[in-house]
Amino acid sequence: MSEGFASFREFYPFYLGEHRNRTCRRLHFVGTSFSIGFIVLALKSMQPWWLLAALVSGYAFAWVGHFFFEKNRPATFKHPLYSFIGDWVMYKDILIGRIPF
Repeated sequence: MSEGFASFREFYPFYLGEHRNRTCRRLHFVGTSFSIGFIVLALKSMQPWWLLAALVSGYAFAWVGHFFFEKNRPATFKHPLYSFIGDWVMYKDILIGRIPF
């Protein structure tokens, strides 16, 4: 599905390796949290513009983390689908304490 990886299970360790910096992970978590809030707002208000805010906030926080703290290129550029899934799995792993916040 994604070039170089046979499955998401194979991709996820690579994805985590691209998120070793704690500030980068925190920015991902904050951006994803804002995205969740904006999605809820979109559903409650029936205003689709909030979905654009969800998308922008999620990627903006993550990309700041990568460019300024992790000092690498986001995996989104080469593996968009797996990276999108990885964001949500990492968010869950941070929430349950599997990955340090």
